[in-house]
Amino acid sequence: MSMPAAQELADFEAQCDAWFREHTVADPGFMLPLTFMEVSTDQQFDFLQKWQNQVYEAGYIGMSWPAEYGGRGMHPEFQRIATRIMKKYDSPIMLNAIGNGWAGPLILDIGSEEQKKRYIKPMLAAEEIWCQGFSEPENGSDLGNAQTRAVRDGDDYVVNGSKIWTSLGDRAHMMILLARTNPDAPNKYAGLSFFLSPMRIPGIETRRIKKLTGEYGFVQTFFDNARIPASDMMGEEGQGWLVAMKTLEYERGAKVNLAGGSFAKEMDVMEILDLARNAQRGGKPLLDDPVMRDRLVEFLIDAQALNLNNARRRMAPLNQDRPMGLSLMNKLARTELVRELTQFALQFQGTKAGYYVGDENAVDGGFWHRSYLNSFSATIGGGTSEIQRNIIGEHVLGLPKTK
Repeated sequence: MSMPAAQELADFEAQCDAWFREHTVADPGFMLPLTFMEVSTDQQFDFLQKWQNQVYEAGYIGMSWPAEYGGRGMHPEFQRIATRIMKKYDSPIMLNAIGNGWAGPLILDIGSEEQKKRYIKPMLAAEEIWCQGFSEPENGSDLGNAQTRAVRDGDDYVVNGSKIWTSLGDRAHMMILLARTNPDAPNKYAGLSFFLSPMRIPGIETRRIKKLTGEYGFVQTFFDNARIPASDMMGEEGQGWLVAMKTLEYERGAKVNLAGGSFAKEMDVMEILDLARNAQRGGKPLLDDPVMRDRLVEFLIDAQALNLNNARRRMAPLNQDRPMGLSLMNKLARTELVRELTQFALQFQGTKAGYYVGDENAVDGGFWHRSYLNSFSATIGGGTSEIQRNIIGEHVLGLPKTK
């Protein structure tokens, strides 16, 4: 697909700008979550579900996905413009992160024609919400050691076990599920299979997990003889590890085919600069402190470098030395930068850093506290920062595996 003409893109940008300027709700009257992992109340969920549906119906997400499955079949540059305009107006996040970001691209990549027609449009329209069933309580980051069992019984698989950190699991219609179908396989990876599992069936129970922040964004899911149709398997039995790794390519940013919008409020370093301008230390403006000023400048440089690298990774000639380097480092670098930035923002709030959301003395309503505490989830989901460093070391730099 050839790049659209400059005037066509400019006209679309003006149209898109006008729509989001008119329809974006700056303050719905209650606290909106910063990421899809923090959707805690029915009020938040209902608002965000309606918002994604409204944006989809207006034609501003799923723009580059095939029209025959519910997308718009347009050049990806249109979607990049629309997403940039959403960020410009600080539009609410897209609720269906697992669907739009990972399950959808996976289905478009390797799914059957039937699966594409069945799942893509309801996913984009937020009519069906997706969650992820990878992590388990006893296995931490060792995804290959998943022990949730799926045993073939006629046209179904009977599933028993538990998954944890299933964000939106209590409200989801569907789950991407990794389960063990052969405990006697020659290695732990060969015994896994991948399912597009319905959630609202007998034998599946969800329990919400209260976080330190007071929110209930995480869920534990229990399977007790839940029957999943065999037709819901992705790939063949025993190929689950390969399918899961392909899914994680999207989750970690190594491959990009997002439906559009953001799944988390992106941290703007300039907001921290404004915060620093108004902060005092020893009766003097914080920015008079050369150490704090230098640290802030370093953060500004890091943020700009990441933004430039994001543009660079789409230009193949600029990535010939290590083609996957920028893509594989993006998740690690961005999530760690947000964690460090939000921690830095608390350091110069003085005694007010002790106030949390709901306290009238909290700076910006406790926004920076929420951001800091919730930033850790992004450094864990999709593979911890430690795992990401191993991936970069082994697959980008060619370093030997550690023993």
